[in-house]
Amino acid sequence: MPRLNRLTPDTAVGASRDLLAELVSRHGQVGDMVSTMAHSPAVLGGYLQLSRAMGRARLDRRISERISIAIQVRQGCGLCLDAHVSAARALGVDEEEIERARAGTSADPAIAAIVTLALQIYREPTSITDEQIAALREYGYSDRATADVVGVVALNILTGAFNLLAGLTPESGTDA
Repeated sequence: MPRLNRLTPDTAVGASRDLLAELVSRHGQVGDMVSTMAHSPAVLGGYLQLSRAMGRARLDRRISERISIAIQVRQGCGLCLDAHVSAARALGVDEEEIERARAGTSADPAIAAIVTLALQIYREPTSITDEQIAALREYGYSDRATADVVGVVALNILTGAFNLLAGLTPESGTDA
């Protein structure tokens, strides 16, 4: 059961009302996470800005979805995990690779290396080594794509932690 109420453009106030009204006018509706985030205009605005910015990331979306799956398995947000598994499937990631992503790896050594980096950023960023970054370059990852991993991890921490705080689950929520 959700712990925080959903807001609408009619029930939200200030900047949140304006953000929700804009989103509803553009998309027709907003999901539970976004409408619940509206309790904090700072959180909602930050989420929207980071989400838009990550839409311009250079990291292949099939890879970022695998990273998101790996992070959400560990963070425990079922709502986010379901959304990222669905997105990975829609992008053509097969079931075996989705299962590997859940385990924090991939059959492709290059993808496994970047998923490992993401999990280190999530758990223990001080453990990242110069050799690890050099290996990512050898796999063909640009510095920009490598830096984008931090954004993917940050977005997952934000959405997963928010959904867990708010009590949004696959049964109660409609977005991640």
